Amino acid sequence: MRYRWSALIALVAAMHVGTAAAVERGGVMTFGRYADSLFLDPASTEVNVDIWILSNLYDTLILPSDDGKGLQPGLATSWSFSGDNKTLTLKLRDGIKFSDGSPITSADAKWSLDRTRNPDTGAWASLYESIDSIAAPDPSTVVINLKHPDPALLPVLTAFASAVMPSKLIEATAGATLADKVKAFAEHPVGSGPFKLQSWKHDAEMKLVPNPYYWRMGEDGKPLPYLDGVTFEVIPDDATRILRLKSGELDASEFIPYARVEELKNDSSLNMELFPSTRIEYVALNVRPELDGKPNPLANPKLREALNYATDKDAIVGIVTHGVGTPMTSFMSTATPLHVGDKPLYPVDVDKAKQIMHEAGLDKGVKVTLMTLAGNEDEVGIATALQQMWKEIGVDLEIQQIDNATRTAAYRAGTFPSRLSLWTDDIADPSEITSWALYYPAVQSFHTGWKNDKAVEIFQASQKEMDPAKRQEEYKQLQEIFNSEGPTVPLYETPYPVALAKRVQGFNQLPLGNNLFAQAWLKK
Repeated sequence: MRYRWSALIALVAAMHVGTAAAVERGGVMTFGRYADSLFLDPASTEVNVDIWILSNLYDTLILPSDDGKGLQPGLATSWSFSGDNKTLTLKLRDGIKFSDGSPITSADAKWSLDRTRNPDTGAWASLYESIDSIAAPDPSTVVINLKHPDPALLPVLTAFASAVMPSKLIEATAGATLADKVKAFAEHPVGSGPFKLQSWKHDAEMKLVPNPYYWRMGEDGKPLPYLDGVTFEVIPDDATRILRLKSGELDASEFIPYARVEELKNDSSLNMELFPSTRIEYVALNVRPELDGKPNPLANPKLREALNYATDKDAIVGIVTHGVGTPMTSFMSTATPLHVGDKPLYPVDVDKAKQIMHEAGLDKGVKVTLMTLAGNEDEVGIATALQQMWKEIGVDLEIQQIDNATRTAAYRAGTFPSRLSLWTDDIADPSEITSWALYYPAVQSFHTGWKNDKAVEIFQASQKEMDPAKRQEEYKQLQEIFNSEGPTVPLYETPYPVALAKRVQGFNQLPLGNNLFAQAWLKK
């Protein structure tokens, strides 16, 4: 079968997306963030604080559609598969440039994707496993040769990790190794997206200004973005961030605590948005046999099972999200393609949890440490509730409040005991979260150390399966395995809570999480 996509997709989408009033250009939007970015490198990062900035600095060959559910042309205007689905050819736009004015070529796309798919340099390399080689036969053509057909390849090419970077500029950056060059370049990146980085004061402030060479046109027939800039202010404390929003110092704030949503809905100066999402909240449990040289109680699957049955998800949804959330019915969100499940996982049963603890010989109790984000009201609420619930079965939960950078470092190193975790899909395909959750070769299953050989085998098969019905069955099996044995305590899924000043128009957060500022504007 031969597939062909073109700018027609974008035209059809544009017919259904618009603003009620004529856009106005100019002004700087000030956005309050809960944490700063850590490393602005598309290939190697795996955290949202980086990803949601990168989507404004870099474009990909193919972009997610404006509703996050499909595809639309990005740096490539068209693409087509060969008859055997093992060769994908993409054609680049004419005259596209990086934010420094240098041309974007197929050689840059090849270099970027080769680096991303290399396990030594790409955190998400497992998603690109099907690629055998990439060619750039001329400056405007990219040819991707596959080892086998890949049902997820097109969505994967929309991911932040597929961003096209300026290869010559990076190679020319000072540094003994490529890793050194990328580290230096990431402090002052030159990108292909609607904005460019003007300045960055770590843990305090980041300023973006328009990329003067950006290709995409706005509703007024002029290049996007509409804004003169976006200033991100890092304010870890939820209460302080909201106070500054209400006083008019901020134009917008992310991750509004659900306890404050109703209050902000009633504020006449604000628009309290709940954007549709793929966001899930869960407890990640480190299941390695030892931590810090001592036996790890969470290595015992019986303890993990008991914790799940002792957790009243409905109560947490009520306490923390004030009814905005819903209990998880699988390890992936209900909005994720091929999701299976219509009942909450592990309905609360304290008596059963106690019986499991008894059978496991844990009657005398056990101590567990949970890492939470300091200043985050939702996480404090979850942790406090878990502390009380787990105490009923003899589990002493120690709550450790730390900053985001420290927790992320421990998580990636596999040295964390347990932690509250948030996930949101970056592509409209289940392969991303599944590779992260149970494909051990990727990141050792959410960095927990859990491994299931059967799950690994099924996932590898699903990455080659072009029959939709067979692939759906494989994902059903994968969800059954993880939902019954996985190293998490699934909690809930929720929309993205973002509060905006009334003057902010056109801002969008996709179900894939990306904060998109290219079409945002300020009403004067």
